[in-house]
Amino acid sequence: MDALIVLILVSMVVAGSFLAAFLWAVKKGQYEDSFSPSIRILFEEKNEDKDVKQL
Repeated sequence: MDALIVLILVSMVVAGSFLAAFLWAVKKGQYEDSFSPSIRILFEEKNEDKDVKQL
């Protein structure tokens, strides 16, 4: 029975730390992506600064 109480307390601490990390990431703006990187790779960048010779 003592082991069950210890496991419940440890799981509550781990869950609380994950919740705190998630809330910290949201507060810091980690999920503020206006243009997804998975879509960004599909579009070509237009660089006028580079001198690129096309063959």
